[in-house]
Amino acid sequence: MTTPETSLDFGTLAEMFTYDHEQVVFCQDKSTGLKAIIAIHDTTLGPALGGTRMWKYASEQEALTDVLRLSRGMTYKSSVAGINLGGGKAVIIGDSKVDKSEALFRRFGKFVDSLGGKYITAEDVGISPKDIEQVQMETDHVTGVPEYLGGSGDPSPVTAYGVYMGMKAATKKAYGSDSLTGKKVMVQGAGSVGYHLVKLLSKEGAVISISDIYEPSIKRVLKDFKAEVVPVNDVYKEEMDIYAPCALGATLNDDTLKQLKCSIIAGGSNNQLAVETIHGEAVKKAGMLYAPDYVINSGGIINCYWELQGYNREAALSQTEKIFDTTTEIFNKSENENIPTFLAANKLAEERILAIGKIKTSF
Repeated sequence: MTTPETSLDFGTLAEMFTYDHEQVVFCQDKSTGLKAIIAIHDTTLGPALGGTRMWKYASEQEALTDVLRLSRGMTYKSSVAGINLGGGKAVIIGDSKVDKSEALFRRFGKFVDSLGGKYITAEDVGISPKDIEQVQMETDHVTGVPEYLGGSGDPSPVTAYGVYMGMKAATKKAYGSDSLTGKKVMVQGAGSVGYHLVKLLSKEGAVISISDIYEPSIKRVLKDFKAEVVPVNDVYKEEMDIYAPCALGATLNDDTLKQLKCSIIAGGSNNQLAVETIHGEAVKKAGMLYAPDYVINSGGIINCYWELQGYNREAALSQTEKIFDTTTEIFNKSENENIPTFLAANKLAEERILAIGKIKTSF
């Protein structure tokens, strides 16, 4: 009999049932210190692709909940983006600043390889191109590989471009014009995606504020662009037109929504709604226009998809640009059916999965 403290208990199976996952793999290796979870949500459209995140989770339960939510989001992301991939994700439990080693990532690569292509990994929070290079030493089922090894490199610039296009679609819906000139944008998270988003916003003349817990990221942005730095605890009190969360998820919750005052929410982080049904509806009632995260941050997976096809950067950027039209379609569906934008996006994703599922079997 298992106990509530063990990983593989009925609680885990219940969570899989709730999110309708196909498979969850728990990985450990004492010699390297590897503790990881790979979650495969749905492979109706193709093999499950999703990055690996390395994070110092407070508990194994927190890591499990994160990987289940993230992998489900990848299914919906690929579906709405119109690409033939399913949804998956992996998390490595550990401090990305001190716990990394070549052996750890190569051991993780072996676990990925053991799935026979059902899951394809890539870069995510806490993972660098060098780490991906080490994973690739043990498996071909990896994308986002450095350019000098024949891959497409860091997908962050393409992810940021998609967020930018989604933000412009939201601005057109809210203000009648897609121009971001003079708009006050709060970019929360100045990492890879946040940096490239600031770059695009600067070119258009937006008034930019940034916030990050990691000082080097702040310094990098300030070295290249003009932006006001906002203390982490003051983000939700900031005067803004657009809130762009680009760090970790669940920043739209009971506490923050009491403080947040903006017209638009459009950012690059995943799972921004702490509880999708509750906080998605709360955002709608507050009169804020929410650009669903997995819709507008899908540039990264589009970029990885094109790497699998034989990389063509122009094609990847061209498909990412269509995020503007997809986001607009979701806003219109939300308005016409009087439903929150997250639900409009989910319906769009589910309709495609259901339709394609009728003409093919799972991967």
